Amino acid sequence: MLRNVKELRSYALYAKDGVIGEVDDLYFDDEDWAVRYFVVDTGHWLSGRKVLISPLAIGQPDWMGQQLPVTLTKAQVEHSPDIDTQKPVSRQHEAAYLQYYGYPYYWGGGGLWGASTGTAQDEPTTGRTVKRRPTTGRAVKRRPKTGRTSAKKTADDCHLRSCRAVIGHHIHATDGEIGHVQDLLVDDADWAIRYLVVNTSHWWGDHEVLIAPRWIEDVRWPEAVVSVGLTRQAIKDAPAYDAAAQLDREHEQGMYVHYGRPGYWTSEALD
Repeated sequence: MLRNVKELRSYALYAKDGVIGEVDDLYFDDEDWAVRYFVVDTGHWLSGRKVLISPLAIGQPDWMGQQLPVTLTKAQVEHSPDIDTQKPVSRQHEAAYLQYYGYPYYWGGGGLWGASTGTAQDEPTTGRTVKRRPTTGRAVKRRPKTGRTSAKKTADDCHLRSCRAVIGHHIHATDGEIGHVQDLLVDDADWAIRYLVVNTSHWWGDHEVLIAPRWIEDVRWPEAVVSVGLTRQAIKDAPAYDAAAQLDREHEQGMYVHYGRPGYWTSEALD
């Protein structure tokens, strides 16, 4: 099922032996457009320190109670590598984090989550299986993956982006601006970002549409501009998105048919 990032930002996280904190942000990688970490504000517990929790550690969520169980202990989280969330997180920092928990490098090997699923020290990675589907969106002129799992990258090799920061980015069609990012929709099966929710109210009244990361041609991060390979008229004529209604596969299929694109759930989209 697809979940709104803005709603997830208020969820509480529970370790096996107590509360860790609340979700403050989500980090996604700009190559695969998948959520890689929950940024958790630990409040008074760790004096306001923010920690990263991988989706691989998330058990079966309590969606009604807005709670995310984590298959870790508070001690594991407390002694995890300290990462300054006020600065870009490099691959070296990620490697230290993943090695600490025994997780695989997601940027090595095939699939959305790397070559294999690791373990959080002596615990299973998760109480629920993360379905490691093939990559769903190669949006930002991504480099080919080498298949190597080596963490020897340059210090500025940063590919993590803040969901909180990307909300508000301007969306440009092939023939002009159409609106801004209102929210992101994340698939809770594998934590892939399926859609950007685009608010087009400056052009077409109270109207929201969905844009898939696969349709993005370029992102100018410093300028907060996302360019898509679609015309303004095509986007205007697309099925509108209603945040109050559950987005079902029929609505998604209608949208993909409108754009003449294969759905992410089809084998054609993975070729």
